[in-house]
Amino acid sequence: MNRYVSGRFGQALLVLWAAFTVSFILLQVLPGDAILIKFQNPDMGLSPAQIADMRAAYGADVPLVQQYLHTLGNFLRGDLGYSIQAGVPVTELLSSNFPPTLRLALMGFALAAVVAFALAFTSSLLHFGWLKNLLQSVPSLFISIPTFWLGIALIQFFSFHLRWIPVINPGEWVGLILPVVTLAVPISAPLAQILIRSIDQVQTQPFVAVARAKGASRSGVLWRHVARNALLPVLTIAGLLFGELIAGALITETVFGLNGLGQLTQQAVNNQDVAVLQAIVVISAAAFVGINLLVDLLYPLLDPRLKANASKNSKGATA
Repeated sequence: MNRYVSGRFGQALLVLWAAFTVSFILLQVLPGDAILIKFQNPDMGLSPAQIADMRAAYGADVPLVQQYLHTLGNFLRGDLGYSIQAGVPVTELLSSNFPPTLRLALMGFALAAVVAFALAFTSSLLHFGWLKNLLQSVPSLFISIPTFWLGIALIQFFSFHLRWIPVINPGEWVGLILPVVTLAVPISAPLAQILIRSIDQVQTQPFVAVARAKGASRSGVLWRHVARNALLPVLTIAGLLFGELIAGALITETVFGLNGLGQLTQQAVNNQDVAVLQAIVVISAAAFVGINLLVDLLYPLLDPRLKANASKNSKGATA
């Protein structure tokens, strides 16, 4: 089991290093220069020599290999660099913009889970075939809706047409209703699809027939016997969906004008602020890797078969 855990940690560190390296290379080959964008402004009145001094101060005049090693070393020490456009450390920008994005992502995922569970379990308990098929087709509709289009449609209907939720200066929590719904709808679709398919598969197992033969009700069998076994595949897809959740949160913040990593990313792209973009990519990758690592470590605890396989593989590797 220790070999299994150490192997998963090693894979997680390798993925983080790869995300850092690939993002560093891609950001460096982009056209333009953030230092020139800011300091070549005629209003600042800087001479070419002064601009060259600024490039040297930011370490932009050294070879890329040296920049890579310097940036990697700083990241390992927790130093995410300095924002050229904002003139403050990147950690300061992230500390003020990451909490709103995290709150939106967690609320969106919670609502997505509720919607997915409601669709899956309600359709499993229904006796009417046409209504069951209708509910099971809802996830296919949800997954086909683009996040930005859904956000605009919700604003148009609930804010401009019904006037239920104000767009300008809404309350702190009222202003999160539409963004959370926008984020939750596309995320709930794959969760519901996997859960519906898993419930159908578990219901064909012999132990379900035995439980029904003992007189248990259909709903009782579903909650006591089927649910636990059907939730295991959902854990895997939930971890994989976290990347989509972060991307959806960034798009949603941009559509609704919310403060967070979405607007920070947009500003960094417009200004080619490489340090900010690099930090956002690495933090998003770290969150994605962390969630999937947690799922990998929880899976053997929830499914004894996987725990036995991990122990067997460890013994085989030791032998």
